[in-house]
Amino acid sequence: MPWKLTPLLLFLGWMISVCSARTRTDLLNVCMDAKHHKAEPGPEDKLHNQCTPWKKNACCSARVSQELHKDTSSLYNFTWDHCGKMEPACQRHFIQDNCLYECSPNLGPWIQEVNQKWRKERFLNVPLCKEDCQIWWEDCRTSYTCKSNWHRGWDWTSGSNKCPNGTTCRTFETYFPTPAALCEGLWSHSYKLSNYSRGSGRCIQMWFDPALGNPNEEVARFYALALTAEARPQGIRPLLLCLALMLSLWLHD
Repeated sequence: MPWKLTPLLLFLGWMISVCSARTRTDLLNVCMDAKHHKAEPGPEDKLHNQCTPWKKNACCSARVSQELHKDTSSLYNFTWDHCGKMEPACQRHFIQDNCLYECSPNLGPWIQEVNQKWRKERFLNVPLCKEDCQIWWEDCRTSYTCKSNWHRGWDWTSGSNKCPNGTTCRTFETYFPTPAALCEGLWSHSYKLSNYSRGSGRCIQMWFDPALGNPNEEVARFYALALTAEARPQGIRPLLLCLALMLSLWLHD
């Protein structure tokens, strides 16, 4: 009987060790399946201005990075100036938000499939560092907008986004009374205000110094590992049940 058990036990031990060591590498260093994203991340030495932190490894091209800095980009025909000229201090945050969206290869743990004409994937509830959200809100509170959700509901009859009928241009603070209201509500919960601070390794930084490396790589690894740990018991259980049944049958042979 022992000679029958040896191969099965060896195989069982090997499978458990493999499953225990495996991480969700499919969540790391990836680009979304969206309108202007590259299929795979890679070096882009000519990224423009605020997008340059991602030049060593980017999901965006140089052309896309240049378009992101325009008041009305040809990428989506979206204008920040739908309620008059947006203040430069505010606009820089939206440019940085766009650079993160288009260029970052470190958002894999939050990518979700969507059924939209212009993209097949989006990110959802990315934990944005609290300082990045707070400063974004403070720099934009006196600029003007007419909507609390910029993801949908615009009047596109002119070819670019205009305020829909029945809306009124008011300060950002009116539509977004708190930093969380801005960061979470603006793009239909693409971001979630994190309780963690920049440099903690637990939240995504919109702003970082590329000379010190990309801190979002560590953050993506942490959350990818957490997702792996959550999924692992469900993934291994059917295998163990099957092997247990095989072992039982062998014992009764």
